[in-house]
Amino acid sequence: MATATKVASSLVKPKFRYLSAWFCPFAHRATLALEHHSDKVDYEWIEALGWEQRQDDKNVTGTGKEWWYHWKADELKRSNPSALVPTLIPVTQTKTEDGHVEEIPDESKAVYESLVTIDFIDQISGAKGTDKLVSEDPYEAARSRVWTEKVNRECCSPYYGVLVRTKEEERWEHYLNLIKGLKSFSTELRKTRGPLFLQDSQLSNVDLTLVPWAYRYYVFEHYRGSKYAIPTADPELEPYHEWYEHVMNIDAVKRTLPDKDEYLEHIGKYADSSARSKVANAVRRGVQ
Repeated sequence: MATATKVASSLVKPKFRYLSAWFCPFAHRATLALEHHSDKVDYEWIEALGWEQRQDDKNVTGTGKEWWYHWKADELKRSNPSALVPTLIPVTQTKTEDGHVEEIPDESKAVYESLVTIDFIDQISGAKGTDKLVSEDPYEAARSRVWTEKVNRECCSPYYGVLVRTKEEERWEHYLNLIKGLKSFSTELRKTRGPLFLQDSQLSNVDLTLVPWAYRYYVFEHYRGSKYAIPTADPELEPYHEWYEHVMNIDAVKRTLPDKDEYLEHIGKYADSSARSKVANAVRRGVQ
């Protein structure tokens, strides 16, 4: 019988089963990191979360439509206590005596939470210098850590409030908070030569934190009207718009962007309040 030995790490790239969902901006962050390091990290995309429409015989929704709920793959539920995407499952690669490589997923070492996955992928890639998403400069790494949290809180979380809240004054409050967050981000961008968060156009975890939401802001105008569009003539947002134009033209970013029409149809579940997901439910409760 052929015996198996672990493949030398110097001969193969780290590999993962990537439990994801095409529409999810949180998962999009991990996708961006994986594509940025695609020459150093391998992954197999597993669509592990989707939507199913359940019967609404009693017309509970009041909209004439049924609620939409998430279905989740068993692998996702086993490997992540919250059963959320993104989730990365490392794959151990072993070679038998006859040269065949066997791949064994290790669900006990699953990595999840979107901001965590960015830093994890960057570290395990072995990237150096300006190819890294987390700066080698301890000060810049610390500054980036602060701003990933700040951008997530101020520029990403309000997105769902604009879409899910049913009262106009509450939607508008979330929108104004988002614009305030983008202006704060713009001010921070002025500290470097730009156009990205770090010097010398080094793509960073801060950029990847915001990209999925910045790309999706276009849905505001469609579902909430023109006054919810991101202002283009405001001088305080000029660095943001320069950042946006630059980052959206990076090849590793362009490869990850979902079709706008398909995403617009998807996000309509949130806009008409028929989505029943953890995020949507949290927004309705005022948690997010």
